[in-house]
Amino acid sequence: MHRKTIKDYTLDGTIYIILTLMGLITLLPFANVLSKSISEEWAIISGKVGIFPVGFQLDTMKFVITNSQFLHSFWISVFITVVGTLASLLVTALTAYPLSKRELPGMGILIVLFIFTMMFSGGIIPNYLLIRELGLINHLGSLILPALISVFNLLVIKSYFENLPASLEESAKIEGARNLTILFRIILPLSGPVLATIGLFYAVYYWNDYFNPMLYINSTSLKPLQLYLQDIVMNADTSSTLDKSADDLMNLPAEGVRAATVIASTIPILLVYPFLQKYFIKGVLIGSVKG
Repeated sequence: MHRKTIKDYTLDGTIYIILTLMGLITLLPFANVLSKSISEEWAIISGKVGIFPVGFQLDTMKFVITNSQFLHSFWISVFITVVGTLASLLVTALTAYPLSKRELPGMGILIVLFIFTMMFSGGIIPNYLLIRELGLINHLGSLILPALISVFNLLVIKSYFENLPASLEESAKIEGARNLTILFRIILPLSGPVLATIGLFYAVYYWNDYFNPMLYINSTSLKPLQLYLQDIVMNADTSSTLDKSADDLMNLPAEGVRAATVIASTIPILLVYPFLQKYFIKGVLIGSVKG
């Protein structure tokens, strides 16, 4: 067994210090926004808020999360994220399972076609024309269907399925089980780590997506949270975006309202990570290493 020398400890310490500093640097913008969302009005207006809050108040956050437009957009995003993630996991698993079988006729060609779409896409205008011809403009389906399957996620799940013991399926087939029965009763229950990991990938995408809503959603009643957030951040006059009167905004700085909206939009997806974090390394590594 190799014993670490002073040089090894020095190198490890240097790496940890560098990674810690890089991690802290990436948190600086978030810390600044968080500080503005809870700092006093005078401190925000005078530009004295840095990475630490000046004073403390929750009126701005309370104002944001009780706004009817915010809540409406929030629940639209929750619906898109939940339905989109479940649908994407189902479609991805149903596609990955047959592709994990080497005896599948034309599997090599199918894999090439899938990988081709990772490098080339139809483009914004063709995609928009397709969505319009399908009648999905101003429809929540336009925010779910285009992202229903990710080829990268498909390949990870496919590789995970390939690593499962073939004897499990052989035993099930001897008992008369069909392919769908094997998939839903044997394969998927054993694929918890990779499904949790890929499900989180899909959930983060659906929750953070604003480009597709910007293209396909024109109705205010269908705006998801990220599109609502864009309106808040880009609009100099927050009273025209928020469902509040000018009197309600009198004691709340616009910069603080924007910061509180960003924080309120970020917290929900952050709360999911602690519950699924343990699956990341196990799910991704098992699904990406063959052998």
